[in-house]
Parts: sequence; structure tokens; C-alpha cells
Amino acid sequence: MSFTYNPKRKKRKTTHGFLERQKTAAGRATLLRRRRKGRKKLAV
Repeated sequence: MSFTYNPKRKKRKTTHGFLERQKTAAGRATLLRRRRKGRKKLAV
């Protein structure tokens, strides 16, 4: 049996990081939604 969550910092950044979000229209929309909601942290 293997564990489901195997954290890797690079993977996390390249998948959910701020710069990755900025690259696509959908990602920018995500950041916008989170800004509107008042999130302290917009991305990883």
C-alpha cells in the first residue's frame, strides 16, 4: 500500500504556483476570484 499524499515542493509550485496561475486565462480568473473573496494567500 502506498500513501496518497507525497509532497514535493517543486511539483506544488509548478502546478499551483502564482506564476502558473498567471499563465492562463482560467488561472488569472482563479486569482481574481480569490482576491474578491479576500484570501490572504492567493496561490502557493
